[in-house]
Amino acid sequence: MTSSPAATGSRLASRLGFSDRVFVGPAARKLAREIEAGLDLVEAGLVEDLHVADSVADAATRYLYDAGGKRVRPVLALLTAQLGEGNVPAVIDIAKALELTHLGSLYHDDVMDGADRRRGVPAAHAVWGNNVAILTGDILFSRASQLMSHHGDQAIRLQADTFERLVLGQMHETVGPKESDDPIAFYIQVLADKTGSLIAAATQAGAIFSGASDAYHEPLRVYGEKVGVAFQLLDDVIDLSASPEDTGKVPGTDLRAGVPTMPSLLLGAETDEASVALAAEIADGVERIAAGEDPAILDDALARLRDHAVTQKTLDLARQWTQEAIAELTVLPKGPVREALTRFAESLADRSS
Repeated sequence: MTSSPAATGSRLASRLGFSDRVFVGPAARKLAREIEAGLDLVEAGLVEDLHVADSVADAATRYLYDAGGKRVRPVLALLTAQLGEGNVPAVIDIAKALELTHLGSLYHDDVMDGADRRRGVPAAHAVWGNNVAILTGDILFSRASQLMSHHGDQAIRLQADTFERLVLGQMHETVGPKESDDPIAFYIQVLADKTGSLIAAATQAGAIFSGASDAYHEPLRVYGEKVGVAFQLLDDVIDLSASPEDTGKVPGTDLRAGVPTMPSLLLGAETDEASVALAAEIADGVERIAAGEDPAILDDALARLRDHAVTQKTLDLARQWTQEAIAELTVLPKGPVREALTRFAESLADRSS
């Protein structure tokens, strides 16, 4: 990697889908090189960790990994590790474990959501069936636990607590809010559990297992969780206007499957006649799709939801969570790590524009 401004963090920027402005200046270029070196170790290790003696299990466990992915969680763990001793073996193992946990959750989520595609390829359950897809996710979770077990009680507890939150988030999304629950607050908690908890584990773990100051651990955890919520809120916006060629998913996939998103929840809280009618049209379309009708029946309604004010409100809410995440970084020393975390969050907030 050269030191020219055009090449600043170019591999990371390309992988993450963000601009090179996450890594700006000589110190940031050096930081990017350290993260890339660590990521090379993570990738090489994952190739080994994903191997299974059984031929069917081996193909299934490698399937979504081979399909691509941004490796956001390992990158964040490696980034915060630079506050301590950097790319030490424990950090590499933890980064691999968190990516395996993320991969395992994708296999399970696609089964539960009935998703047809993931990362531009048919979902694993569409290739091998639900049972194999679920069991593949279980294998990946077990491999993640094995990696964590090499690093003591704190690593095991981090993995167990994170996994519990992932499961509870999926369970709460599945059963939905009680009548006494505020649906929007309930949804935010689901996002914090399903998405935020794993990103929080990454940002916190990088600091913990590199020997960085204890004073950084909790703020980095909160930063990661808030970034995760913002990330998912932005996905709710992007999902309504996404190109399948870019995302590997049909626009409105979650809503067509009856999975609520923030724009749809905010729409349900509106009282004007046009909003009430649109919410009813979407709800009716979801029921008809569940009964076997063509999902395309919602194309027009989802296009109108995309242009509705509630989608802009979702974008504003995501940016609010992003700013709250950045505010947690004030405890960190001024320097390239803090700047990169700030720019990472800001670039995340800009990716829907």
